[in-house]
This record gives sequence, C-alpha cells and structure tokens, in this order.
Amino acid sequence: MTPWMLGALIAGSLAASAQAAEVSVAVAANFTAPMKKIAAAFEHDTGHRAILAFGSTGKFYAQIRNGAPFQVLLSADDETPARLEREGLGVPGTRFTYAFGKLALWSRQPGLVDDRGDVLKTGKFERIALADPKLAPYGAAAVEVLNRLGLMSALAPKFVQGENIAQTYQFLVTGNAELGFVALSQVLVDGKLVQGSAWRVPAALHAPLRQDAVVLNPGKDNAAASALMAYLRNDKARAIIRSFGYDL
Repeated sequence: MTPWMLGALIAGSLAASAQAAEVSVAVAANFTAPMKKIAAAFEHDTGHRAILAFGSTGKFYAQIRNGAPFQVLLSADDETPARLEREGLGVPGTRFTYAFGKLALWSRQPGLVDDRGDVLKTGKFERIALADPKLAPYGAAAVEVLNRLGLMSALAPKFVQGENIAQTYQFLVTGNAELGFVALSQVLVDGKLVQGSAWRVPAALHAPLRQDAVVLNPGKDNAAASALMAYLRNDKARAIIRSFGYDL
C-alpha cells in the first residue's frame, strides 16, 4: 500500500468516525426484541449507535422529569410523549407514531389458553400475571379487558403484577404464573407463536395501544437522534416492526 493510499484510508476512517454519533434511547419494554434488531441494522446502515435502556413507560417518564439524560423516548403509549412535549421536555414537531401494539393472553403451556380467551372464565388457574397498570400501558389495557369482560373482581385476587411487561413475561417463563397478559411481540416472531398457547386479544376490548416516539431535549442537536427517528420510518425498520406482530 502506497503512503498516499494509506493516508486516504486513515482520512476516510477519521471522517466516518467524526460523522458517527451515539444516541441514548429509552425503550418501552414491550418493544425490546424489535428494537434490538432495529438498533443493529441502524448501526450497520448509518454508522450511528443507539444505546438502549428498556423499562416501563411510567418509570421512564419519572426519570426524564428528574433529569435523566435520555435523548429519545420510544413510549408504549401516545400520552406520555405528548405530555413531555407539553411540559417542555420533548422537542416540538418530533413526535410520531412508530407502532400500534397488540395485547395477548399467553401461557408457556400448550393448550392452556384457548383462542377465544375462555380460560379466563373458568378460573382454573392459580395466578395470572399482568404489568402494573399505573406504570405500563399494556397493564392498563389488560385491566380494561378484564373490566369489559366482567371478570375483574373474580380474578383480582389471583394477580401477579410486574413492574413492566418484560418482568410480567418473566413471571410466565419461570412459572410464577400459569398465564398472563403480555405484548404479542414478546411471543411472536415472523408471525408465528414461539411456544405455548395464546389468545390474541381483540383490539375492540381496550383502547388502542398507540406507541409514539419523541426526541427529548438532550437529543435536540444530536445527529444520531435525528437519524434514528428517520430510520424508524424506513422500510427495513417497518418490516422488523411488522414481523413482531405490530400494526403500522
């Protein structure tokens, strides 16, 4: 390699490094699996890196209010990003809906959950898991479903409550509850159920799980934050989102 070629290679590497940036992203727990795939594709395609943190939307809201330096929020609802924008903590004009979530009643045991959810009416189980409805929109949706079905009073004593939908899923995987309400994305890959049995809860039984993203004030001038928001709208990211059962 000639000195000129070596110099050009080094210059090109330095330019790429200068252009690449990192963005700190707070991600709703239900979106863990698709966001890991999107982040990997995002880094490969753009050179930017997304540093991901996963948790409940309610907890992230409290942390952001208390100065947590997240630059982008991918929420499990649309109200939290709108509230942050109203409170001057989100960048106006950056908020958009990146997915519509779906709720599922799931068990790792094949055949336990029927495709109509009638298992809820039989009560032939000891514990049912759901996320904290005060912190997690998917938990609030689960409570809404049980209220609409008239089963809330009967099943409330059997509740095992997770802080977020990821912890709720772990309760089911470890056998701390026989069945529970999770995000469909947690048990679905490429349109197929990973294991066990599930009821895909009809959307008519709860308010839409509209999930919005917003750039937060610390990310206002971050090139990686802007690039990520644009990337979430492209065909590759949208295909990943669909593959986990979300609507767009």
